[in-house]
Amino acid sequence: MACSESVETRKQRFLLRGNELLAKQNFVQAVQNYHEALKLDSCYADAHNNLGTAYFRQKQFAEALQHYQTAMGCQPGFLNAVFNRANTYYELEKLDEALADVQTIRATKPDTLPVHFLEGLVYTKQRNYPAALEAFNRGLKLDSENAELWVNIGTVHYYAHAYTDAKQALERAVSLNDKEANAWNTRAMVLAAEGNMEEAHVQLKKALDLKPRDAYYLNNRGYLFLLEGDLEKALEDINQSIALDPYNGWAYRNKGIYYIKMSDYSSAIRLLTQAVSLDPFIEDVYYYLAQAYISNGDTVKGCEAWNESVKRNERTTASFPVCN
Repeated sequence: MACSESVETRKQRFLLRGNELLAKQNFVQAVQNYHEALKLDSCYADAHNNLGTAYFRQKQFAEALQHYQTAMGCQPGFLNAVFNRANTYYELEKLDEALADVQTIRATKPDTLPVHFLEGLVYTKQRNYPAALEAFNRGLKLDSENAELWVNIGTVHYYAHAYTDAKQALERAVSLNDKEANAWNTRAMVLAAEGNMEEAHVQLKKALDLKPRDAYYLNNRGYLFLLEGDLEKALEDINQSIALDPYNGWAYRNKGIYYIKMSDYSSAIRLLTQAVSLDPFIEDVYYYLAQAYISNGDTVKGCEAWNESVKRNERTTASFPVCN
């Protein structure tokens, strides 16, 4: 009976089996099944698209991009592959390319919520906060009770230093879903920026109660300890964050801050540079790089970092007289 199966049936069987394995995060066998499907049809767009997703979920973004592009070549107008490629471009910091893909999809399917969501994320990383808010607000027109959208609106306001607006959006998020851990986490960061450390710890504890092993929340608790001068507790949380997620650039920034406070400026520079390589968006990273370089006696690189910090509107009340 198996001998009489058509090529179409066999390749679909490999695809479905690969999808089942992918859902179980059995990436090795999922990839094997997609490759078996591609042996039967080397231009099987669905197999290339899902193979891309298998690589994407393993953070192998270059491989993922290759398969998404092949899927689109095999099936022009394959919007799922276009959207997946946009996500991959976003992870690869190719923000202009990600935006072009998102806008292609939005022109065809303007009522697709994830498109507005991703567009808002891209604009946020580009520091185009007004455009990010417009994108997230377009999403709210489709789903006004989407707590995650409200969290992202609050986060954009936080990055823009509009703390009152941030707190209002985050309050809306938790009123819709008090299990939305990111809302509590971001509220903690807003309160820390305002200097209310006691309440910041209260809010962050709520996030950690929901997700005790979240690398970002542990790192942020470490950051609160840094601000309070409790360096031992700070380092413990930051190291745990890095162990859970070695790609968390924010944790390397915070470890760099730790070394600044320990007057180990060479180590601080190494870690802060690593943070930039992992995620150029990271808040205040160039301010701390300037501080580390200047304290280490390298005024040239310090002032270069400071000029970038000024361009990014970091630490608007700070200054380095040697760079004036």
